[in-house]
Amino acid sequence: MSSTSSETATGIVERVQTFVAENKKAVLVGTAVAAVAVGGAVYYASSSKAAGDKGDKKKRGKTSAAAPKKKKTVKDRDGPLLEERKPKAPVEEEKPELTAEQIEALPVEKRGQLAAEYKLKGNNAYQARKFSDAAALYTKAIEVSPKAEPVFYSNRAACYMNLSPPKYELVVADCDKALELDTHYLKAMNRRATALEALQRYQEALRDFTASAILDKFNNKATGEAVERVLKSVATQRAHEILTGRDPRLPSFTFINAYFAAFRPRAHPEIPENPSTGDETLEKALGALDASDYQHAVSLVNEAIEQGLSTDVLKAEALNLRGTFKFLMGDVPGAKTDLQTSIDLVPSFTQSLVKIASVYMEQSDPEQAFKCFEDAIEQNPNDPDIYYHRGQVLFILNQFKEAADNYTKSTELDKDFVFSHIQYAVAEYKQGQTAKSMASFRRTMTAFPDRAEPYNYYGELLLDQQRYQDAVEKFDRAIEIEKNKGTPVPNVLSLVNKGLALYQWRQDLAPAEECCTEALAIDPECDAAVATLAQLSLQQGRIDKAVEWFGKQGELARTEPELVNALTYEYATRSQVEFLKNYPEMAGQLSQIASSMSAQV
Repeated sequence: MSSTSSETATGIVERVQTFVAENKKAVLVGTAVAAVAVGGAVYYASSSKAAGDKGDKKKRGKTSAAAPKKKKTVKDRDGPLLEERKPKAPVEEEKPELTAEQIEALPVEKRGQLAAEYKLKGNNAYQARKFSDAAALYTKAIEVSPKAEPVFYSNRAACYMNLSPPKYELVVADCDKALELDTHYLKAMNRRATALEALQRYQEALRDFTASAILDKFNNKATGEAVERVLKSVATQRAHEILTGRDPRLPSFTFINAYFAAFRPRAHPEIPENPSTGDETLEKALGALDASDYQHAVSLVNEAIEQGLSTDVLKAEALNLRGTFKFLMGDVPGAKTDLQTSIDLVPSFTQSLVKIASVYMEQSDPEQAFKCFEDAIEQNPNDPDIYYHRGQVLFILNQFKEAADNYTKSTELDKDFVFSHIQYAVAEYKQGQTAKSMASFRRTMTAFPDRAEPYNYYGELLLDQQRYQDAVEKFDRAIEIEKNKGTPVPNVLSLVNKGLALYQWRQDLAPAEECCTEALAIDPECDAAVATLAQLSLQQGRIDKAVEWFGKQGELARTEPELVNALTYEYATRSQVEFLKNYPEMAGQLSQIASSMSAQV
C-alpha cells in the first residue's frame, strides 16, 4: 500500500470538501450550486424535505372517494401529466380538416377555441394511452392556435416519450420549442433532460437537470437525484475516453516519494563479476531510484528488462521496480503481471508480495490481499514491512485495533521506521483514544526530531480538534524541517494542510491560497494543492478559475476513480457557468436561496 504520506493527499482533499459541504451558504452565493460530495455526484445543496414539481399547477377535478387519483410526475412509468394552462373546453363533434388558408382566415378567438378543443381531445387520448392519436391532436392544436403555446409542444413531447420505442429526438425538438417560448418551463426542461439522458447526451442533460434544480430552489428530490445520476454518467464516460487515449505517466514527485518512503531501504542485489548489459542498466536504475530521479529510473529499468538480466534474482528485482512504477502510473493489470512474475521467479521476495497486495486492494479484493500478506509472513516472518502494510490495509477497512496491532509488530521488529509510530498513533485516535494518541505523537516527535512527518500528522489531529493555532504551529515546524533537508523537492503537504487550517480558522481565503500556490511552485503536480485551490476558487465564486483547477486535477488523476471524481467537480462547475449564462437574472437571487437552505440544513 502507499504510505501515510501518500494517503494524506486524499485526506486533505476530503477535509476541504467536507468543510465546503458544511458551509453551503458560502458556496452557493454567486456560484449557483457547489460540488460537495467526495467521489460522488452531489453538487447541489438541498434540504432533507422532498417536494413535488413546482412547475405548472392546476386545480384537480372531483375524484371518487373510493379511488383517488395520484398526480403523476415526469418520472411515472406511464409518462408525465399533461398541463392545463387554460380552462377546459367542452367536447364537440369531430370537425373537418382545415387547410392552412382556411385556418388563417378564421378569427383569432375561433382559432383559440379550436386549439383548446384539440388540446382537450389530446389529453383524453393521452389518458387512454393512445399516444400516437394524442400527438396528432396536439399537432392540430399547434397548427390552429393563433399564437405558439409552450404547453402544446410539451404535451406532444410527452406523447413521443411514451411511444414504443420512444422518439427521443422528437421529444428534444418539441421541448426546445417549448423552452424558447418559456425559459422557466420546468416540466419541459425535465422532459428534455430525460430524453437527452436516454440519448446519452449527458452534458446537455446535466445542463437541464441543473437548471431545473436551481430554478425550483432544490425542492424537487427527483431532479436532484437526476443531477447525481447524470453527473456520474458523464464523468465516467469521459474518464474512460481520457484514459483510453492517455499515455501512462508518473504522478507528482510528492506522491512517488511518499510511496517509496513507505518501504524500508534494502541493499541492492549483488551484480555478477561479469555482468550483462541489462545487469549494469538495472544497477543504474536502482541508483537513480536512490537519488529520487524517478523518471530516469523508469526509463532505465525498462531498458534493463529489454536487454535481459543474467539471474532470476535480478529479473525479479527489475520486475518489482517496473511493476511498482506501473502501479503508480495507474496501470494496475500491468503492475499485477510484473509483480506476480517477480514472485514466481523468487517466491521469497516479500516486497513483491506486499506490493501485489496493494494491487489487489486497488481491485477491491481484500481477501486476496490478506492472502499475499500471509504468504509473505510464511517466507519471512521477521520482515517489518509486511506488518506495516497489512496494518495499512486494515486501517483502510476501518479495523483500527487490528491495524494498531500490526503497527506495533512492525515497530517491534524495527523501531527506527517513523511511519509505524505515526500510523499507530493515528489508529489510536481513530479508536477514540485521543489522550493516548496525542501522547504517542509527542513521543514520536521527540524520537524523530528531524522528521517532518510526525509534526504534520500531529497537526492534522489538532486541526480535527479545531485547535487551529496549535495545528498551524506544527505545520510550520514540518515545513521548516522539509526546507532544511536539502532534498531536491521537499514534501509540500504540510503547506497545503497549513492553508486549509488558516482558512478554517479565520475564513480568510488569501493565506490559504498563498500556501497552496507555494506548494505548487515547489511541486507543480501536487494534486492535493490543486484540489484545494479548486474548492477555494469555488467558495469565492470564481467559477471559471474553479473549472480550470478541476481540469488540472483531472490531468493529475492517477486512477479511473480519481479521474471520475475530478471530472464530477469539473462538470458540476461547468454546469453552473452555463446556468448563469442562460439565466443571468438569477445571479442576484442565489444568495437568498443559499440563506434559506442554510437555515434548513
